[in-house]
Amino acid sequence: MIKDITLGQYYPADSAIHRLDPRAKLILFIEFIVATFIVDSLWMFIPLYVFVVFTLLMARIPLVFMLRSLKPVRWILIFMFVINLFLISTGDILVSFWSVTITTGGVRQACFVMLRLIVLVSGTSMLTFTTTPIALTDAIESLLSPLKLIGISPHVFAMIMTIALRFIPTLLDEADKIIKAQTSRGAQLDTGSIIQRIKAMVPILVPLIVGAFKRANELAMAMESRCYHGGEGRTKLRRLRFGWNDLLAEAVMVVLIAGIAVSQGVWL
Repeated sequence: MIKDITLGQYYPADSAIHRLDPRAKLILFIEFIVATFIVDSLWMFIPLYVFVVFTLLMARIPLVFMLRSLKPVRWILIFMFVINLFLISTGDILVSFWSVTITTGGVRQACFVMLRLIVLVSGTSMLTFTTTPIALTDAIESLLSPLKLIGISPHVFAMIMTIALRFIPTLLDEADKIIKAQTSRGAQLDTGSIIQRIKAMVPILVPLIVGAFKRANELAMAMESRCYHGGEGRTKLRRLRFGWNDLLAEAVMVVLIAGIAVSQGVWL
């Protein structure tokens, strides 16, 4: 069900990962993406998965909660796996049936793409699980502060991204309520052809979109009634400060990236 989707949710816990500076976690997330994209071997995904599991244990987040974050992309994973499996024709032939040919290169590329997507989704989930929307806003605004030199307000970008993340669980919960309401009225959402299923989604999407615009209007009115005029002149209740734990986490990530790069001859 939609209520099982954990995308964009924060998991409260008292752990060393939660206590890291949000700017450090954002930088770590960017470095993690770099490490993911410099990997060109299936075996080199092992250190990345070990890092994800280790971080998961340190953050005291249940494994089931992390697995739920993969639920929204499960069909994308299957689609990418099948596309690469049948379209890549390099290597030795494993199966040949009519016009369908499966090769060792296709199997390798399909597994490679699927593992990379899983790692990326897991890294994104770890960021949102361990960082509150407010802390994430402050971190983005702080890291984008050099944009002020060219007349761009970093507070606007930070606020847009944070509001988007904040309303993902709200919209998912509202969609789940609409689906249950339509199902109780006899709507058939899981039966019929693809065209019929698409048509059945119209009674769900229309009230969901209308509700989203209504929430956006109410949020705008609430911000205006509180005299919100952007980040100009605003102060912070909690000031961000880098600590030794943040430097240690950065050092671990640098060692991980350097190890992957050297083992694959990226810098040789």
